Amino acid sequence: MPGKLGRNTKQRMAILRNQASELLWYGKIQTTEARAKELQPYVEKIITKAIKVYDLNEEVDVVTTDKKGKEVTVKSIKDSPEKLAARRDIMSKLRDLQEVKAFNEKKSEYKARTKDVQHPLMEKLFNEIAPKYAQRAEESGQGGGYTRIYLLGARRGDAAEEAIIELV
Repeated sequence: MPGKLGRNTKQRMAILRNQASELLWYGKIQTTEARAKELQPYVEKIITKAIKVYDLNEEVDVVTTDKKGKEVTVKSIKDSPEKLAARRDIMSKLRDLQEVKAFNEKKSEYKARTKDVQHPLMEKLFNEIAPKYAQRAEESGQGGGYTRIYLLGARRGDAAEEAIIELV
């Protein structure tokens, strides 16, 4: 029996995952009004969770051996347990997108640019989106309101109300 959005739960969650991933990656998507209104709180909760933990890092001393066999202590920065848990939770709610090769970019250049990035969408969320909205919340004194919906009118063919949802 169909529920919200005329779909069963698995299909509806797949739609939300895909659209949330696309929205966070591109910053703006066009969809139906009903899907946009369903997507808005889903994305806002993900961004809020990322904002709470994006700057929780730990500095760890790692002991390695160099080419000459000497033990060398190197300081390394890694995620704190809270940030790691939040990152894993967010990863379960999104589909990981791959970095797109630029138009005139050579394959070797693309590989060199993306070799250190395992999860591009997570990196973008924690390194670009979360700091931007955390600063915005500090300046304005309010949290939330990360997305905006514009109504476009009826679509030709099935007369479904279309909307654009974007990150503010």
